[in-house]
Amino acid sequence: MGDKEKITEFHIDVPEEALDDLRMRLKATRWPEMELVTDRSQGVQLRTMQKLVDYWIDDYSWRTVEAKLNGLPQFMTTIDGVDVHFIHIKSPHEGALPLLMTHGWPGSVIELLETIGPLTEPTQYGGHAEDAFHLVLPSLPGYGFSGKPTEVGWGPVRTSRAWAELMKRLGYTRYVAQGGDVGASITDTMNRLAPPGLIGTHTNLLVAGLGDLSMMPKNTDEEKAALAEIAAFWATDSGYFDEQATRPQTIGYALLDSPVALAAWMLDHDTDAYYKISGAFADGKPTGNLTRDHILDNITLYWLTSTGASAARSYWESAQSQAQASTAAQKPPEPLLPAGFSTFPGEIWRTPRSWAEQAYPNLVYYNKASAGGHFAAWEQPQIFCDEMRATFQSLR
Repeated sequence: MGDKEKITEFHIDVPEEALDDLRMRLKATRWPEMELVTDRSQGVQLRTMQKLVDYWIDDYSWRTVEAKLNGLPQFMTTIDGVDVHFIHIKSPHEGALPLLMTHGWPGSVIELLETIGPLTEPTQYGGHAEDAFHLVLPSLPGYGFSGKPTEVGWGPVRTSRAWAELMKRLGYTRYVAQGGDVGASITDTMNRLAPPGLIGTHTNLLVAGLGDLSMMPKNTDEEKAALAEIAAFWATDSGYFDEQATRPQTIGYALLDSPVALAAWMLDHDTDAYYKISGAFADGKPTGNLTRDHILDNITLYWLTSTGASAARSYWESAQSQAQASTAAQKPPEPLLPAGFSTFPGEIWRTPRSWAEQAYPNLVYYNKASAGGHFAAWEQPQIFCDEMRATFQSLR
């Protein structure tokens, strides 16, 4: 392996001065007046944010998650001019299947941490040795501890090729991939590009639902319900999506200057996730793994790495890629590799089997999970891990 392909160990050591600066900014917050409604229709509610900030100042410790991350094998390598941070955990079980998992926005590798044990050492979590995976968890370019691209063009295709190169550098000649949110777009693209070694994929957000639905069946009650849920999202919940897809630099000024602005922006993603996260702070009632500490682990990571703007640009890059493909009348290749899909009840929309079959001609697994929402792996790690085992069982 040449110097350009070098993989080095990575260790997190955030200066105490950075944490002091965060607390100072939190204490100096200028609060808006209370919203004039009793729900989230005007945005993130004041009581939720004040409870979050109180906990952030008085009770939260970044050092806990920093130690947890440093207890895992973390690495850095440069691919196509960008430093890529990733966690790489090898299972002790012989015959473990390599699994590349990609997070989304406003997530990070932190939302995948609780899946590591069940996936790499399943016998300790009610599974069998033959269910084991080796895990590769990269941070998207512009997210977390990965480098920030200094040129345009880091859309789904370029990132997918970088991930294929990463797996090649790690010596994996046969592997599977999974993704949700932005990670679903990357994983869907990998299925379409079919790089050497990739044998199958799993997603838990239907990428087609964010674009052209003209080819999707619309006859059953389930299909009509999905269309209505998508329409509701675009009508009332997609403000963050539109801003990041068109003006990531503009919102970036607020996200890098105010930790409260950053936290509110990250909370205001979708209705189901918002009320679950709000409940953890405002009412002290977490849903699944969405605890106050875990939520702040993720937000604090964005703050300390100053990635509010660079992460937002991934939406702009995806929008540019779609516009270019439309202008050039270029339809992306069909995703012909084996694909699995899980729809979670709290997702922005619940994807019918007919839509998953339309999107993935070689659909080998489909399931309606019993619990979980948009941040499925984060909220319900055990259910999510069960979906991984079931999806890829036939590909081992």
